[in-house]
Amino acid sequence: MTDITPEQTGSGRSQSTTELVQKSLARRNRKQMVLQGYGIAAIVFALSMLVILVGSLVITGYPAFTQTHVELEVFVDPEEVDPENLARGSYDEMIAVSLGEYFPDIDMTDRVAAREVTQLLSSGAQLLLRERVIANPSLIGETITLKVPASDNYDQLNKGLVMRDTPEQFRRVDNAAIERFDTLDEAGVISTPLNTRLITNADSRFPELAGLKGAIIGSFWALLTCFVISFPIGIGAAIYLEEFAPKNKLSDIIEININNLAAVPSVVFGLLALAVFLGWFGMPRSAPLVGGLTLALMTLPTIIIATRAALKAVPPSIREAALGVGASKQQVVFHHVLPLAMPGILTGTIIGLAQALGETAPLLLIGMNAFITSAPSGPFDSATALPTQIFIWADSPERGFVSRTSAAILVLLTFLITMNAIAIYFRQKFERKW
Repeated sequence: MTDITPEQTGSGRSQSTTELVQKSLARRNRKQMVLQGYGIAAIVFALSMLVILVGSLVITGYPAFTQTHVELEVFVDPEEVDPENLARGSYDEMIAVSLGEYFPDIDMTDRVAAREVTQLLSSGAQLLLRERVIANPSLIGETITLKVPASDNYDQLNKGLVMRDTPEQFRRVDNAAIERFDTLDEAGVISTPLNTRLITNADSRFPELAGLKGAIIGSFWALLTCFVISFPIGIGAAIYLEEFAPKNKLSDIIEININNLAAVPSVVFGLLALAVFLGWFGMPRSAPLVGGLTLALMTLPTIIIATRAALKAVPPSIREAALGVGASKQQVVFHHVLPLAMPGILTGTIIGLAQALGETAPLLLIGMNAFITSAPSGPFDSATALPTQIFIWADSPERGFVSRTSAAILVLLTFLITMNAIAIYFRQKFERKW
């Protein structure tokens, strides 16, 4: 074995090469373990933050998935309904009479006392009764069973979000109101079913009636517009730049600018849409069509970059083999390269659309945060989107919108996770290994 002299090591004794390597190896192993520890700690920290985020959303949002209801036996009095115009009628009085049967000690002819009792129910209760009578006029003169949502304060009380042991001056409902609610509960007319209105209703000023239907349909039209515009244009631009464009300074400048556009803040695209689509072209404000065009501008760079990466991943041997059997450049690209790159293209497109679904700033600038009480029937109607609906509810002062904001975030996360899962499925199912 070769020994290293003291002059070579700088020490007073000789060390073998094996000893030096072992010491160096031990030092490298320690550094590697420290690096691995940092990596594990970072992963644990990230997972902890994710669990805290999702956990807080679930804890805050789960009450919105149920809704307190009061079951009433309502007599549809023919004298209170205009047979020629069913939309006109004293539906609120009919509901008040039905509710007053549970409180015989309260004079329902007294407007103040009747108002305190009817505050148990949502302000939209009379609308539910009116819609049911309009849909079936034969109910006039009959006694029907009607389930109406309780008002927000009593819904919070039933779910335990308003604490009974809190001093009365600090509670949103007084002791008399709690006694009236307990009276209905003892009568067995209080229930807490699944809140389907969270999905089937559009927005409302009243938390117990507010839903996401308008926002979901608005997001659908905006994403459909975004896909129809950005998908063919993005793929066409990527194919040209990657397969046909000459490699010169102009193409290099275009490529650099596309990469830069992918990093531009989304609010800049919103300002562009505000100036061009609304200012110059005069397109309708708050329309999903404008929102889709804005999101298409944002998504185009992502699709172009993903498509070019997918085209580059196809082995050159595919192109050479096709050219070798006499295929033209166009046939090589569209008959051989593009089909093999399509899984990667679809994955990039879906991820780009998922990113567009969660964008808020550009949609706010074009007015898709307006208060819309009906779902849009097409891309030209005024509408909101899921992110902007969350923004609206988060800014509302009513306590019931707190849980609905978290519930809406959970719905949005569900759509995003679903879209990313679809992208993973396409990648794994159609991906080919070379």
